[in-house]
Amino acid sequence: MATDLFISTSELDFLLTAQFAVAFAGEAGESPRLGWWRTDLVSEFGGHDLFQRLLPATWAWAALEGAREAARRVEARHRALHHDPDLLRSLFHPGPAVDRALAERIETLKHGDAPPERALPALAPFLAADWTSAATRTAFADWLDGHGRPARVETEPTPAGRRLRSDPPESQERRFQALLAAFVPLTPEYPFPHYRVAKST
Repeated sequence: MATDLFISTSELDFLLTAQFAVAFAGEAGESPRLGWWRTDLVSEFGGHDLFQRLLPATWAWAALEGAREAARRVEARHRALHHDPDLLRSLFHPGPAVDRALAERIETLKHGDAPPERALPALAPFLAADWTSAATRTAFADWLDGHGRPARVETEPTPAGRRLRSDPPESQERRFQALLAAFVPLTPEYPFPHYRVAKST
């Protein structure tokens, strides 16, 4: 029988940091980063200008949410290549219960006093970095890869993307850590790291 999902606040903040970091890094625009989705929302002369006028109190969160939504849509196209996409769990499609918990946490953070780089401090170095520098991309890849240690994350190619060979851990934080590590090596096209679960949960 299904049980209620519990994720601590610290775990939710880690999951959001993971999603927002990849969503931000995946943008393409006037100053392209990895170029996985055609958005330029989290940038001074892109989405920031619009969101600051529309949502003066929460504009920084709105920009990150927009990039996150772009990432979700790209993942949805990859998921559609699988015969049963409901069985796939990935960074931006972790499952309905986790999605609800993350949505509630975002609302709480948006109505707090701290901007994203203070509420989720692990985001700050990437938001402030010079993405025209190869060193920034190397640092981001190292950050991703570091979540897979001490054991190496093993993947295999599928029509949808990179499938993690191991069974997904029960812990959502451990799942996200492995999914982050599975982004490495970085590629020009979104690699779509994902687990396949035995049943929709």
